[in-house]
Amino acid sequence: GDVYKRQGKLSYSHTLNHDPANSPLLSDIGVLALIPDEWEGVWQVRHQVLSRLSKYFHVTWVTPAQEWRKAWHWWGAPLPGSLPVRPTPENMMVYRPGKLLPKLYKPHLLASFLDRKRLAQAVKLLRDRGCRKIILYLWRPGFQTALDQVKHDLSCYHIDDEYSFSEIEQPVSEDERRLISRVGQVFIHSPALLNKKGSLNSHTTFVPNGVDFLAHAVPRSEPEDLKAIHHPRVGYIGVIKSQLDFDLLVSLASRHQNWSFVLVGPRNRLNEHDTQLAERLSQMANVYFLGGKPVEVLPAYMQHMDVCIMCYRIDGYTKYIYPVKLHEYLATGRPVIGAPIDSLRAFSEVVTLAQSTDEWSAALSASLQSDANAKERLDARQMVARRHDWEFLVQLIASTMCSRLGETYHDRFEHIVRQSVC
Repeated sequence: GDVYKRQGKLSYSHTLNHDPANSPLLSDIGVLALIPDEWEGVWQVRHQVLSRLSKYFHVTWVTPAQEWRKAWHWWGAPLPGSLPVRPTPENMMVYRPGKLLPKLYKPHLLASFLDRKRLAQAVKLLRDRGCRKIILYLWRPGFQTALDQVKHDLSCYHIDDEYSFSEIEQPVSEDERRLISRVGQVFIHSPALLNKKGSLNSHTTFVPNGVDFLAHAVPRSEPEDLKAIHHPRVGYIGVIKSQLDFDLLVSLASRHQNWSFVLVGPRNRLNEHDTQLAERLSQMANVYFLGGKPVEVLPAYMQHMDVCIMCYRIDGYTKYIYPVKLHEYLATGRPVIGAPIDSLRAFSEVVTLAQSTDEWSAALSASLQSDANAKERLDARQMVARRHDWEFLVQLIASTMCSRLGETYHDRFEHIVRQSVC
């Protein structure tokens, strides 16, 4: 079943028309990835990882089921504001539950039955491609019921955020603690989260966020909507959210009215206070909100800033984040300034850390000097980013998965990777 016929046709035609000559390196392994959002949504860490993981294994992206009222809205026609279909890699399939398999919460027996049916359909996409080993790859604590609902050979849990989303420090929830202890493999993306949760499962691997290095390092033309904005440009590229220090941005823009402050990204669930500050910012003559952009054009915006910033508040949530934009900024070679959160402290040789308005003001002024853009400093930034290319990081994930499947799969993986390099 599929929510929309046009989208469903994409998922299933991929299965029927698959060319075996383009199979992944280990075509008998299938990854069933349970994801909290649509493949067509904002490009995030899970998109980066799973699209590249399909080089090694067959992958099925399992879209969350809609609640029955939404699933039957317009008798299965696309909902208003539906996202367009995004092409998938050759060895990835997107499973979209149909209106006959909606998300229910009760009665419990029926809800569980529908959960099992959806997972069975998603697994069938992998079995039809010859997958004999199934890896259940969970990307949120709420998916742990799947451990008991679908047969699998390995379960993995990828922690790419602090899922309490609380500004005040919270202990690990009992549900997440139970999930971490049950799965066969845990991947954690930030040093602070590794310290907090890494001891709960002996099979835990640190995999930081990365970058598509070439996409960000190869020079690109200046975007049209940037050309009229004068230099120097102080740029933030990413989702406009309440974790940003809007008070700081207002102070900096007021203090340095000859600088252009450019924010590129969609606004996402700002609280009332931050909505008011964002509106105040947008009224300032030297502040520019350019809105969300397709992921493939974002490197051009980063490259044509004079300095790139990560102006986060310091609280019980941001201490655990590992900004994807860190290595994307560094890959462009532009000077980078960030708040002193844990994940940025390790990169203080290539990222200037600042907290107070005076510190930010001084750091920005220094970053706009010519020596901040000297070739050796640009090369140092790009060298760090190159070591964090997604290709290397996803190879680590794939290698770890094969090792957890057993020595035979580990040896096969090592042999095939060596051959592909040669």
